[in-house]
Amino acid sequence: MGNTSLERRYTPLIILLLVAALVATIGLWATERAGSKPGDSQYIAAAGTEKYQWKMVTTWPKNFPGLGMAAENFSKLVEIMSDGRLTVHVYGAGELVPAMQVFDAVSQGVVDAGHGAAYYWKGKVPSSVFFTSIPFGLNAQEMNGWLHYGGGLELWQEAYAPYNLVPMAGGSTGVQMAGWFNKEINSIEDLKGLKMRIPGLAGEVFANAGGTAVTIPGGELYTSMQTGVIDALEWVGPYNDLAFGFHEVARYYYYPGWHEPGSILEFVVNKDSLEALPEDLRAIVVTASRAANQDMLDEYTARNNAALQSLIDEHGVQLRRLPDDVLLALWEGTQVAMEKLVAEDPMAAKVYESYRKFYRGVRNYHHISEQAYINARDVVIGDGEL
Repeated sequence: MGNTSLERRYTPLIILLLVAALVATIGLWATERAGSKPGDSQYIAAAGTEKYQWKMVTTWPKNFPGLGMAAENFSKLVEIMSDGRLTVHVYGAGELVPAMQVFDAVSQGVVDAGHGAAYYWKGKVPSSVFFTSIPFGLNAQEMNGWLHYGGGLELWQEAYAPYNLVPMAGGSTGVQMAGWFNKEINSIEDLKGLKMRIPGLAGEVFANAGGTAVTIPGGELYTSMQTGVIDALEWVGPYNDLAFGFHEVARYYYYPGWHEPGSILEFVVNKDSLEALPEDLRAIVVTASRAANQDMLDEYTARNNAALQSLIDEHGVQLRRLPDDVLLALWEGTQVAMEKLVAEDPMAAKVYESYRKFYRGVRNYHHISEQAYINARDVVIGDGEL
């Protein structure tokens, strides 16, 4: 009777102690699994709730149609997908830093991210031209394939690593227009003596043809053309060119865009800023960049034709095709410029090997797929409609 009474008296206490021990053990296991230290209850409560604020600068005017909206779309997607845990404030060219200082500002950690075009930094990173566009090279669809499934992105990351930058594709314009001129181009001789805004490797080709290539931010192009600082310019295509009003300062609009057949823009992120994010937020940054990249190409595809018709029908723009012999001369000039580039820069030579291998393969396939279909459609339908 005595032992039974004692057991009844202490059994509830024993059960409470066992439950408390079990709870403590489970709590210790959970905190260890979360990577925190025992007793670090504040860390557990705060896990997944810390907020981050980024600054992004761009080479475009604030909210500029097409080019300027990629950064804005990226910002919105990041905030929505992260439920507000990561916000990205976008600054247009000149608001925090000049357009052509985006690369340095992100590299030095002045801001967390930037949006622009890789070939703007050719003087600093010669191989960067491959990650925007190469004359007579890959189109937008092919560029995205090379970057994301052909090893291009890994090479881009390698090229930018010394600058503490992580690059990502940030939009594509598709095939651009050859540009705006105030005189007709009937032969390669007509390019001589012209001062043209044309960046990247194409600028070297243009210079080798007898012209003078300059790099000017988009916001300064209209005035530069109007005042005679430049004689010709290439920007993007009808959608953007109409918005900038280039038809008011130039007579002739030339195609095809030999110099930029599939221009890819870029997001650049400061490596320290990216690595400071939790893994899920880093994944959101990458995913948002991929979405913004595709969205831009979709928008240009949808809007370019209507803008071109407006330029021709409402503004009297004279549309011209570059003569075949001019295109051939520019192709020959591209070969010379490419040989010089890969001879002088080991990284450019490494990227070129990857680019050229992918180029050969995809060109062969597109010859019997995309190109063959477009040719067949033109033959069968002609100027008719479905």
